[in-house]
Amino acid sequence: MLYRNFCAMNSSRHTAAWRAWQRWAALLCIVCTTAVAAPAKKKASAGKVRKEPVVRAVPAARALPAEPTPPPSLPGDVPATRAAAVIVIDARSGEVLYEKNADEQRPAASTQKLLTALLVAERGYLDRPVTVMPTDTYAEPTKLNIKAGDTYQRIDLLRALLVKSCNDVARCLARDAGGSLEGFAEMMNARAQSLGATNSNFVNPNGLPIPGQYSCARDLSLIARAAYANPTIRSIVSLPNIVFRYANGQTRELENTNKVLKRLPYCNGMKTGYTDAAGHCLISSGARPGRDVIAVVLGDNKPNVWKDSAALLSWALWM
Repeated sequence: MLYRNFCAMNSSRHTAAWRAWQRWAALLCIVCTTAVAAPAKKKASAGKVRKEPVVRAVPAARALPAEPTPPPSLPGDVPATRAAAVIVIDARSGEVLYEKNADEQRPAASTQKLLTALLVAERGYLDRPVTVMPTDTYAEPTKLNIKAGDTYQRIDLLRALLVKSCNDVARCLARDAGGSLEGFAEMMNARAQSLGATNSNFVNPNGLPIPGQYSCARDLSLIARAAYANPTIRSIVSLPNIVFRYANGQTRELENTNKVLKRLPYCNGMKTGYTDAAGHCLISSGARPGRDVIAVVLGDNKPNVWKDSAALLSWALWM
């Protein structure tokens, strides 16, 4: 009897525990199901409503027109240049090897000092003294700053003219040779005509801008060829630098303005030039055994005038 009562009591306890566990399990399932099904709430900013950023199409930046790049070479492997006018000749025969706008009238800037130098060299007596006059010093911007009353040998002034392109020196030599700048201009035009340079008109000896003065690449090549054949000029234009001694004893080293001289071992001259109207200009010469060439480049820019001239010389010497 006691055993039956004990079993009945244990059975009721077991049943109550089982039912409690079932209720707890059911509640746990409901909680889990709700947590999974409900979307996560975003944490709102205090007092602010967060909006999705508006994406606007950004117009593409307009690309600047690319500067046209010239081809590496023209037919016949001639180097392409951006210069306004070009001519390349054989310095021995005068044969034209390449030309571009060679007859276009243009300011020659200081390249025309080759004609000034040619007239002075052909006149001779280069050891004779020259006394500087006040009007000789009226020249800008490239000056040697020679002083009125000072005396120099012609050869020393000629070297300074061709190596450093000094405008006051050009006036001094021209006045000494022609009696006046006007008289020397007549000499320049007469000598140019005799060389076949008929598409030019020279008014001053240094190439500074002045109305009525012009030349062209072909005429300058004829003048350069005559200057190249002159031993005095030929020996000067190949000098990388010189030391100029002033009348008061002071000295100054003058570096050649032709940068191709330092870049090419076979370059041996000749003359640079620049004004705003003319652009960067260079008459360059080069030689190797059995061949001499001259390249005239007018209206180029500063970085390219050296590259273009060097490329033309190299091409012409080994074509």
